[in-house]
Amino acid sequence: MRKILLPALIIAATLLIVARLFYLQVLDDSYIKKSENNAIKIKYEYPERGYIYDRKGKLLVANQPSYDVMVTPNELEEDLDTLEVCRLLSVTKGYFIERLEKAKVYSPRLPSVFLSQLSKKDFAAFQEKIRRFKGFDIVKRSLRDYQVNAAANVFGYIGQVGEATIAKNPYYKSGDLIGRQGVEQVYEDVLRGIKGVQYIQKDRFNREIGSFKGGIYDTVAVKGRDVTLTLDIELQKYGESLMFEKRGGIVAIEPKSGEILALVTAPTYDPALLVGRDRSKNYRMLENDTIGMPLFDRGLLAEYPPGSPFKILTGLIGLQEEVIDENSSFTCHHGFSYGRGAFMRCHDSGTNRLHEGIYKSCNTYFANTFKLTIDKYTKPDYGVNAWSSHLKSFGLGDFLGYDLPPGRKGLIPTSKFYKRFYPNGGWRSSTIISNSIGQGEVLMTPIQLANMMATVANQGYYYTPHIIKKIQDGKIDPKFTTKHYTSIDKQYFQPVIDGMYDVYNLGTARGLGVPDIEICGKTGTAENFAKINGVRTQLTDHSIFVAFAPRHDPKIAIAVFVENGYWGARWAGPIATLMIEKYLKGTITRKDLETKMLTKGLKQEYEKVISGQPFRINQ
Repeated sequence: MRKILLPALIIAATLLIVARLFYLQVLDDSYIKKSENNAIKIKYEYPERGYIYDRKGKLLVANQPSYDVMVTPNELEEDLDTLEVCRLLSVTKGYFIERLEKAKVYSPRLPSVFLSQLSKKDFAAFQEKIRRFKGFDIVKRSLRDYQVNAAANVFGYIGQVGEATIAKNPYYKSGDLIGRQGVEQVYEDVLRGIKGVQYIQKDRFNREIGSFKGGIYDTVAVKGRDVTLTLDIELQKYGESLMFEKRGGIVAIEPKSGEILALVTAPTYDPALLVGRDRSKNYRMLENDTIGMPLFDRGLLAEYPPGSPFKILTGLIGLQEEVIDENSSFTCHHGFSYGRGAFMRCHDSGTNRLHEGIYKSCNTYFANTFKLTIDKYTKPDYGVNAWSSHLKSFGLGDFLGYDLPPGRKGLIPTSKFYKRFYPNGGWRSSTIISNSIGQGEVLMTPIQLANMMATVANQGYYYTPHIIKKIQDGKIDPKFTTKHYTSIDKQYFQPVIDGMYDVYNLGTARGLGVPDIEICGKTGTAENFAKINGVRTQLTDHSIFVAFAPRHDPKIAIAVFVENGYWGARWAGPIATLMIEKYLKGTITRKDLETKMLTKGLKQEYEKVISGQPFRINQ
């Protein structure tokens, strides 16, 4: 037995060793794919990013070839002609040393970017002599090629991936490009494609001797998938042109789908500025403009008091809470008195019902409605919470869930909010009466206000606003096709819509109408405060306008904010009217409005912060 046992153990051990070697050398490829393996060099083939189209199929973003010079520190020769490399690439010796040190920190044995985003012309001379510079290599990538000089805030841009992302996601390597902001960021996984990989074997002298194992592990690059946006690029470009020398935002939504038709921020910039070798310089230039803030997407990020458009919600809540009906009336004496020495001014006078209250924009009517709503409950806490709950059913006071980088939540206060400021109580409906007309503590973003208009147009429901319409070989998130219902019954919307229709015919927007289009709208003027040299200063009011059209079977809902624009019908109203006509008819009949919006702006108004000229208040 002993004679058999020893040979059996030897044979078993040998078989185990042979089996392990076979597994490691033939079956298991995990080790060969580790970039730190000295015998294997990994080369990546970078795919084209997916194309971006608008809702009508127009190509918006394509690709153009770009070349990165890569360096692998351990492969550099001691007698490298550093000055010649610098001359051919038009860089300084200081730049050479800095980039080489960064490459060593990343990995001495892995390639990292030495000089990025060169055009074919830029690197042609270096390419001819690259064989003389061992350790340097050229990697072809694709950069964005913008077919339009608009919608920069929607597209976003692509830039080099950061170390934190590399550490979290093994897909990315040093020098890789990744989507930042806008559609490029949100749909990065769809647009980026799949890198191709080539494993190259090296001999003991570190020379390349061919594909590893005949290339059985190599893969080809797969182009990113194309996406179609909900954006109407002609409407987007038109909106950007109407915001000539103005600051603010325009958001247009198709009510029946929640599709974003236009998302304008002003001032804006040409998306091509963030492509190529000058990208970093141009980005710093845009970032350093702390006055115009072109990188700040006002449509998503700017929180404004909504002003008089908020009266639409005040009226709807009053109807739902049954503290008013469409025939309830209040008498206005150029304002509303809500305490000793406390008076909310109004440009109107006389007795108004809901209909007149809307198209005349009577502060008194909606202050009374708000007060009745809160005072209906035994405690103001309960009243404010009921009011807040109705507002939040419109998607207010929270992120809407759209498919763009998160914006701001706005503010819809609750009793908890007021208890922080009045810990001992003492607050009541009259204390917070400014909320009734969209002032006070209420804040909304332009996209929230546009979505509110879409909800009114739909008489009580909305779809989550979204920018994606179609993904090649894929499906959009089902949340974008899910209806969200408000807490306001459908029956209460029609009287409010009737009042909005007469805003154009009898009210604060008369004179802004368009032939053959029935528009329902609401003007707004919101107080505007800012800190100047540490002092809270009241600036010229914001101009606000919301609308949808046509009155029956609405196809577009819109919100326009123009900062320091005096009053709603002065700047925001004409812009909304022109955008609606452009979308529905394709041509403009109101050339008088168009000429003014395209050629006149508020540059002088914005310069008052520096010049010290007085601001115009409460006009």
